[in-house]
Amino acid sequence: MSISIPKELQEFISGKLAWVATADEAGRPNLAPKGTLKALDDQTLVFADLFSLKTRAALERNPQAAVAVMEAGPPPVGYQFKGRAELLDAGPLFERVKADLRQAAPNLPAPKYAVKITVESIYNLSPGPEAGQKIA
Repeated sequence: MSISIPKELQEFISGKLAWVATADEAGRPNLAPKGTLKALDDQTLVFADLFSLKTRAALERNPQAAVAVMEAGPPPVGYQFKGRAELLDAGPLFERVKADLRQAAPNLPAPKYAVKITVESIYNLSPGPEAGQKIA
């Protein structure tokens, strides 16, 4: 079941490097940086994937993903988004992601696919007494 991503968190992730964690069907973890993460709407994140063969292979077998986004601060601030991923290699959203990437970084190759994540929970990654607590 999806949840609503607060507006301030949608804005927070914009322009930041994100780390996407996946696991294959045997539970072997994979972690990869993504520079194109953004909020698609108040329930969904999306990123273009250019080079990550392991991310795609894991998501094809296990659609669960976690995304961590941090700002070094001071003070450091961060959030983790967990949810169900969907791979897209055609359609209007994929074409939009391709066009956005082409405009933002014309020297990068076109993405082979995009990943749409329906957010199911959000956790606080900021240091302090509320670290690790569920936000939504």
